[in-house]
Amino acid sequence: MIENLETLLALSRTGTMLEAATDLRISQSAVSKRIAALEKYYDRKLIQKKGRRVELTQHGQKLVDKISPVLSELRDMFLEDVSLGRGELTIGVSDAILSSWGPAVFIDVKSEMPEVSFAFHTYRTPVVLDRVRSGEFMVGVCTGSDTLDTDLQSEVLMYEDMVIIPSGLGDLKWPAKSELPVISIEDYSGAWRSFRDEVKRLNIHREVALESFFSVGQMAIAGFGHGMVPIGVARTLNVPESKLINLGREGLNRPVRFVARKSTYSIPIVANFYRELAARLNNGPFLK
Repeated sequence: MIENLETLLALSRTGTMLEAATDLRISQSAVSKRIAALEKYYDRKLIQKKGRRVELTQHGQKLVDKISPVLSELRDMFLEDVSLGRGELTIGVSDAILSSWGPAVFIDVKSEMPEVSFAFHTYRTPVVLDRVRSGEFMVGVCTGSDTLDTDLQSEVLMYEDMVIIPSGLGDLKWPAKSELPVISIEDYSGAWRSFRDEVKRLNIHREVALESFFSVGQMAIAGFGHGMVPIGVARTLNVPESKLINLGREGLNRPVRFVARKSTYSIPIVANFYRELAARLNNGPFLK
């Protein structure tokens, strides 16, 4: 029964049978069978198709609202047992962090916690937050503002400067005399939601939105337009510092934060990880 309920939660989170199956590492037919078993058990329709996506019915949403806190508490209990018994820490990390400066920081932290086994998972910030909430991840290292995440314990570790990669690595005068069109991350990103007002203040207009900062950087390098990315991404792509327009000096940056459920925040392995990570990232020494 718990597997079936977990499947309904995954479907409510992802919106498609394929994504839920990928999320759970099972087949689409297994997802369908589990949902069908739930509908038979409760004698209610729990999902309905809407185009290519799947939505919860009123009964499905009511069930999800009821079971989410219970399953989260169960996960917390088992995660704590695992972490104490095996010394394992399950960490969700925003993909742009784990693809740039993150590994160098994490390996440094690991050297101070040799008894701990780190299990990393990389997703976009909203997914990381959802999985921390659900208890699948013990902690998250992600970006964006915490104004909407009051249910989680959230601490800002540092602020990472945003930079502009000139199109084709050519010359770009800054500040621009007129509105500057750029390629950057799309609305769903936690980073974009944290600094979109500052973008307007600097007279920058996002002309093209992509799903990945690394894609933005590569498009800019190729000459498709100016790209606005975190400085860690630009450095990972080996863009010369002399070519970058650093917007951090203008107050444009993205917050990097540590998140955990309030019930797991005080677990020793979590508290130690936060302390070691904060010691390395306060004031952003890795990105100077």
